[in-house]
Amino acid sequence: MKFEMTHRTDQVGRHFYQTLLEVTNVLNSQRNTEDLWKAITGHIKKVISWERAGITLYHHDIDAFRFYAVETSMPVVKLKCDAIIPREGSAMGWVYGHRRLHIRPHLQRNPVFLEDAFYQEEGLGRMINIPLIVGDNCFGSLNIGSVESGEPDPENVLFLRQVATQIAFAVDLVRAYEEINHLKEQLTRENAYLLEEIKVSHDFGAMVGNSQKFKNVLDLAQAVAPTTTSVLIMGETGTGKELLARLLHELSPRKDKPFVRVNCAALPSGLVESELFGHEKGAFTGAENGRPGKFELAHNGTLFLDEIGEMPIEAQAKLLRVLQDGIVERVGSIEGKDVDVRIIAATNSDLSKAIAEGRFRSDLYYRLHVFPIVVPPLRERLHDIPLLVRHFMEKNRLQFRRNCQDIDDQSMELLIQYPWPGNVRELKNVIERAMILSQSSLVHVEESLLPSPGHGMDALPPTQLKDVERTRILQALTACEWRIDGPLGAAKHLGLHPSTLRSRLKKFGIKRQSE
Repeated sequence: MKFEMTHRTDQVGRHFYQTLLEVTNVLNSQRNTEDLWKAITGHIKKVISWERAGITLYHHDIDAFRFYAVETSMPVVKLKCDAIIPREGSAMGWVYGHRRLHIRPHLQRNPVFLEDAFYQEEGLGRMINIPLIVGDNCFGSLNIGSVESGEPDPENVLFLRQVATQIAFAVDLVRAYEEINHLKEQLTRENAYLLEEIKVSHDFGAMVGNSQKFKNVLDLAQAVAPTTTSVLIMGETGTGKELLARLLHELSPRKDKPFVRVNCAALPSGLVESELFGHEKGAFTGAENGRPGKFELAHNGTLFLDEIGEMPIEAQAKLLRVLQDGIVERVGSIEGKDVDVRIIAATNSDLSKAIAEGRFRSDLYYRLHVFPIVVPPLRERLHDIPLLVRHFMEKNRLQFRRNCQDIDDQSMELLIQYPWPGNVRELKNVIERAMILSQSSLVHVEESLLPSPGHGMDALPPTQLKDVERTRILQALTACEWRIDGPLGAAKHLGLHPSTLRSRLKKFGIKRQSE
């Protein structure tokens, strides 16, 4: 008889051990708290008879416990998932504070804590609350209720404590996973925000305008972009020559290949060839390693030679040879390398004058001057100023965290009158300064923010300023088929709030012909 009891005890112990192992394996495979309890309830019930089980986690912000999982076979359920139990006066608060389990063997006869009234209504006879502890941290409880009353089997209690320990580690691990996922999602959102910020702040956005001269430039760009033809971009400083070069690259079949920019005016004296064509190890003092030049880096892509008029005359002959042959020779090498590079050059100087003065090779000029594009100065595209202003405001609002919604009419008139010797770049800088100093949603540009141009044009009379604004609005309305609101509306096109546009329509007396 003693042998049979010992044998049965051993069997129960092995059964408990096997079930605990299964529970542990199931727990370790979970990655979210919602699935955690459901994954183990069946395993516990194989060994211990119970009618209600729940997991609660403590929340410091509300000083209470929330049910995150409830499994029950009772016909009446008073405490369901998401139910809140205060820490003060509850069994969960007691085990949380004492860091040890609590058993109420006669729940119907002797309720102790505030949630016991709910358990009585559910028809439970016994409740066991076990703290979920990892190290010194208790973050919730495992709550097991049974219809039968009386003291539970000590082995069952021991098993539940072991299960609670595994649940505690699993919940802690799952919460860590969820925190990691939360941080990953946050990082994804931040990356998306940064990408959007880059998109808005990228200088491509400065290629904005509705004026006819600007549209002519874009038409030329769209025509030549798909080809391999060399392009020479000419224009004053700050007009957006590099932006146009990047646009040509983005519109070309080479858009997924490198766009390499070379500032010819900044090439180090004596190292021009090395920068453009590369060098081999030991080619000159300090050349400890071989390095590819800009042409090799731009292979199959676009090489933008900015300020080409400032390139040293001795380097121009070698550049011409590379353009003719499509082969570069690194400094210190006798072997050439084939390169396939689309050349776009830019200058703000008079190359014809440079040729006459012997500072620029005429053969290189004609090699580059295959498809010239002249970018007009800002003073020749006055209709674009309001659009550019609001574009820069939108860009800066994101970067500077400013709630600047519009610019006042007086400031806009001041900006249109100014001759802009620094062109779009100067306008961009002025708007940045004005927004930094702005304390309201309406930006005001003081005359002191505009540097003395030193040259320029006569101020436009107010009547002409109004004509410029009125014409710009009419162009936008016509292009948008007189839609004001929505992503395809004139307000979006002009960078205005719809209500602002409507007030300006009233101000200028603009009505649709059918009205």
